[in-house]
Amino acid sequence: MQVSLENTANLERRLTVSLPAERLDGVVGTRLREIGRTASIKGFRRGKVPAKVIEQRFGPQVRNEAYGDLIRESFGEAVRQQNLLIAGSPEIKPETAGDGEIRFTATFEVVPDFGTIDPAQLKIVRAVAAIDDADIDGMIETLRQQRRGWDEVERGAEPGDLVTLETHATTASGRFPAEGSDRGATVLGSNVMFAELESQLAGMKAGEQREVDVNFPADWRVAELAGQAAKVTLSVTKISAQRLPDVDDAFVKSFGIKSGKLDQFRQEVRANLERELKGNLMQRLRAEVAEKLVAAHAAVELPPRLIEAEARQLAANAEQQARQQGQANAKFAPEPFMAAARNRAAAGLLVGEVARQNSLRLDPKRLNETLQLIASTYEDPQQVIDLYRNDPNLMSSLRNRVMEEQVIDWIAERADATEKALSFSELMRPAA
Repeated sequence: MQVSLENTANLERRLTVSLPAERLDGVVGTRLREIGRTASIKGFRRGKVPAKVIEQRFGPQVRNEAYGDLIRESFGEAVRQQNLLIAGSPEIKPETAGDGEIRFTATFEVVPDFGTIDPAQLKIVRAVAAIDDADIDGMIETLRQQRRGWDEVERGAEPGDLVTLETHATTASGRFPAEGSDRGATVLGSNVMFAELESQLAGMKAGEQREVDVNFPADWRVAELAGQAAKVTLSVTKISAQRLPDVDDAFVKSFGIKSGKLDQFRQEVRANLERELKGNLMQRLRAEVAEKLVAAHAAVELPPRLIEAEARQLAANAEQQARQQGQANAKFAPEPFMAAARNRAAAGLLVGEVARQNSLRLDPKRLNETLQLIASTYEDPQQVIDLYRNDPNLMSSLRNRVMEEQVIDWIAERADATEKALSFSELMRPAA
C-alpha cells in the first residue's frame, strides 16, 4: 500500500492511498466461496452450486461490499501509519487508477494541538444532592396527580379545576376561526393558556360567557393571532373538580408492586429518583467541565468543517423539536448555532484529547453497570440487554457515552473543585 499526505489547510489534510487490486480480488473470492458452501439455489444441491453461478448471482453485491470494507480498512491503516488524529468524518473519493491498482483520496480535518491539558488548573463547581423522604412524598403526590379523575361540579371554577371551554377571537384582520369556535380544556392554574385569558376563567360557571381584550405576543404559537390586539370570547361549557386516588393497596399495585405494600412502593420510588439524580448530576458535571475546558483553550484554532457539521446538526434538532410542537414548516439555518457548535466541537475534542494524553481506556465494569441501569427501567431488562449487545450501533453509542462520563469524572477528581449542595428539586430544575 502506498500513501501520500498533503496539508491543504492548517487543520485539513488530503491522503492519497494506492493498493493492489489483488487485495480486493482475494477478499471477493473468499466471500464467494463461503457463500457457495451454504447457498441454496433452485436446481442445485446445497453446497454444490457451480462457482460461475455463484459469481453471476452474488458477485456484484459482494464486490461492492468488499470494496467499501477495503477502503475503510486501508484508510484506517494509512491514518495509523501517518500518526494522524482525525476530527470528524472524512470525505473519501475513489479515483481512476491503472490496471491492477485501486486508488482513493480522503480529505479530512485533524485534531488541533491543545498542548498538555492539566485538569488541576481547572476551577469547577460540582453539584451534590441526595434523596430524602420529602422528595419521595413529592413524587408520590405527582403520581397521584397523574392518576386523578374528574367530577363535574355546578360551582364557579377554582384553581385545580378542569375547565372545558369554547373560544373565538376577533382582530382587525377578521374572525378566528372564521366560523364556529375552538374547543379545548385547561386546568386552572396550570398556565397552559395565555395568562390574560386563563385569569378570566376563575369564578366562571358552566354556561357563562365573557369577552376579554388581549394583546397577543409576537411569538404567539397561533400565527393568525401573533402580535395582534384581539377581543376573545370565552364560553365555559363544563367545570370538573379533581379526584385524587388514595395511596392504598390498589394504587400501589397499579405501579407493578404485586404486594401492594407502601414501604416497597417507596423503595421503588426512591430507586427511580436516585437514577434521575445520578443522571442529572452527571449532566451538570459534564456541562461544567466542558465549559471550563473550552474556556481554558479558547485561543486554539478548531476544525471549521467540524464546527459547520455540528451547527447543521443543532439546526436539524431545532427543526425536529419545533415540528413536534406543531410548527410543521419550521426551518432553521445553521448560522445562529455556530457559537454553540464551536463549544460542542471543542468540548468533544478536548475530552478525547484528555483520554489520549492519559491513556484512559473504557472500563468494562462501568459499561456493564450502565447497561444494567438502563435495562432496569424496562419491564423485561434482559430483552433490553440483548437488544444492545446484538446491535453494534447501540453498543457503540453506549461505549462512547460511558467513556465520556469516565473521562469527565477523571477530570473532575483532579480539578480544583468546590461542592455546591442542592436539594433534589433544585437539581432537577432546568439550569438558567
